[in-house]
Amino acid sequence: MRLVVIFALSAAAGCLTVSMPIMAGKPDEAKFPLRVHIMQFAAQPSHSRDPKGLSDPPPYANGMGLADLFEDGEPRGFQFTYSCTATMQASGAYSTFPARWKRKDKTLEILLPQAGKPWNSESCDLKAEVQDGLVYYWKNGSLAEEAAAVLKAWMEKHQYDPENGKEEPVLAAGESATSDPQLAGPD
Repeated sequence: MRLVVIFALSAAAGCLTVSMPIMAGKPDEAKFPLRVHIMQFAAQPSHSRDPKGLSDPPPYANGMGLADLFEDGEPRGFQFTYSCTATMQASGAYSTFPARWKRKDKTLEILLPQAGKPWNSESCDLKAEVQDGLVYYWKNGSLAEEAAAVLKAWMEKHQYDPENGKEEPVLAAGESATSDPQLAGPD
């Protein structure tokens, strides 16, 4: 009887050990009220943190990039550097990634889809250098800077509000995606 109880307790402990990381693995998106649109990034090779064995930490990706932050209905451009285990990726079309400040105007934590498991998220810290009054957008296939007020007016005209789930701009009658540089996107 004692052997059965020990076996049952061991099995329960094993199940808890396996299930806890799975449950703890997905961050709560409700705690990430900001939105980040990654315009462009460049990964840099990193050899100092490459794992040597199974017990070593996961490999890190390092790099830098340009993005727009949407906070309190206002767009703000920023340059960033990153070092994280999540696979960095640019935002598609008008989509954005959930984010929150770890250190106001210094470090943003964003959620990226986990490689091979897009229903799950991994966090990545971005060391941000906010460009007050400027945002980034695609113009004729190249990344350009624009006054934040211009993007804000465009957002209002096209009902684009990623903080509130509106990540698809609404086109006016007769307007095409190629007629407006904010709608054109990269070539």
